[in-house]
Amino acid sequence: MRRPAFIFLLFLIGNLTFGQQLPLYSQYLYNKFLINPAVAGSDGYTSINMTAREQWVGYSGAPRTFSFSMQTRLLKKSYKIKQSRVKRQVYRPKSDGKVGLGGYIFSDKNGLVQRTGFQASYAYHMWLQNSTQLSMGLAFTGYHFKINEKEINFEDPNEPWLNNDLRRGIFVPDVTFGAYLLNANYSFGFSAVQLFEASAKIGNSAYKNFKMSRHYYLFGSYDFSSGSYNVIQPSFILMMSEQLKPLADIGVSYSYNQDFWTGLAYRTSGAIIANLGVKYKNIFIGYAFDFTLQEIQRITYGTHEITLALKIGDNSRKYRWLDRY
Repeated sequence: MRRPAFIFLLFLIGNLTFGQQLPLYSQYLYNKFLINPAVAGSDGYTSINMTAREQWVGYSGAPRTFSFSMQTRLLKKSYKIKQSRVKRQVYRPKSDGKVGLGGYIFSDKNGLVQRTGFQASYAYHMWLQNSTQLSMGLAFTGYHFKINEKEINFEDPNEPWLNNDLRRGIFVPDVTFGAYLLNANYSFGFSAVQLFEASAKIGNSAYKNFKMSRHYYLFGSYDFSSGSYNVIQPSFILMMSEQLKPLADIGVSYSYNQDFWTGLAYRTSGAIIANLGVKYKNIFIGYAFDFTLQEIQRITYGTHEITLALKIGDNSRKYRWLDRY
């Protein structure tokens, strides 16, 4: 097999987890903004999140993801004077409180591939009823995409792959769209990622382009309350690309007074996910462990994901209800 084709094969094998050109998260419920730009500012708070994920610990070349995100909402904080039709001065807010902004930076390594970049998001929130909010979001993403040549050994020092643009790295711009429906009892979201489907040349001109396929996320959850503090929340997320079959997480979680939560989920690719979290004042700490049911579990220590978050904002920033962390 010729060397570029062999590298391409290794690249595809490294991406078989959700066909993954994109990172996979186990605690998406606690930071939906990472997969949907419409979530930015949806709860009226300023949120700062850090996520670190180590997949298949102990296995060389396994996916590794780090992200740092921030989102907020432009609320009715100041007013300006306007003239009414009857020539009377009235005070109107400078902002109607419907705009959310957010962004994050990330580093994602998956096999031979390294992606390091950023995303800037804009969201617009509309009240459909007194207690139901519909949000639409658009995000611009840019990242540096490269092949880590340190993971490859070449016998021929003149190997064309060594001079390829992917070894040096290329900048890939893209766009993400999202929609988010939020209520005191439920939430649903849909997003389409990598809409531009940017292409990168693999090897020399004899090889086809490798395309960054569109990916789609559909998620939802519903809260069943038992008393004033106990909440049971079934949830799902469906993830798919235009190349590989859909992948889904189906689970249920329990939270007490929004200060403690735990949950269990099943991933259709063959994995059990357990998560645990606590809140101290306005700081949130979450941990998830993925136990894969595939053969690779024999040579790994599982998948570990840690989330640390800070939510800023007092009661004056609250909307009619607060989306549970």
